[in-house]
Amino acid sequence: MKYTWIDSFEGLSRLPADIRAELESGGQIISVPAGTQIFAPGQSSDNLLLLLEGTVRVQQKSETGREVFLYRVHAGESCVLTTACMLAHEDYSADGIAETDVSAVAIPRATFDELVAKSKTFREFVFAAYSRRITDLFTLIDDIVFQRVDVRLASRLLELANPDDVVNATHAVLATELGTAREVVSRTLSEFQRRGWIEQSRGEVRLTGRSGLARLVKSSGAHS
Repeated sequence: MKYTWIDSFEGLSRLPADIRAELESGGQIISVPAGTQIFAPGQSSDNLLLLLEGTVRVQQKSETGREVFLYRVHAGESCVLTTACMLAHEDYSADGIAETDVSAVAIPRATFDELVAKSKTFREFVFAAYSRRITDLFTLIDDIVFQRVDVRLASRLLELANPDDVVNATHAVLATELGTAREVVSRTLSEFQRRGWIEQSRGEVRLTGRSGLARLVKSSGAHS
């Protein structure tokens, strides 16, 4: 069998030839630029999204208007909110936004329903991803409820920093990442800067004391 997009997804490469062919013929490769809203609350979920390149950020807005980051979909992963909505025949309850230029495979509902019903390997792929993300969301809830904001912010800065130790994000974006208020993030970043761990400029944070941030995270036993 020739190499196709299917081989980019762990679990799908084991599909038998006839199921692979059905998945390939049903799927459509789509590309969207950074900043595109891929789905929004109230929209119907008509296609399972399998990400080939880029990242998609999934977040939810509370009744008070505060945005809370839920998870990111990376290349080689599926969007489990889409999976949940398709299985339950419900509309989206959160926003999905392309953080970078994105290339993905859209599997239409008819193909998804048929393969879930008849292919054990495809079902295992769908539900393994679903299980992992549910675990991640329980971890997120635990972090929000029990972890200190400074520890969570330090952990997230280390996670988001690029190879040049720069985090390209505003205080508002970081607040969304942590499910807290922008003012709380601003105060905490000011304290990090006072300690010499970061430098701030408009729209970015530069890590100048990565070891200090790492010690803070390690000392609390925080999730990475």
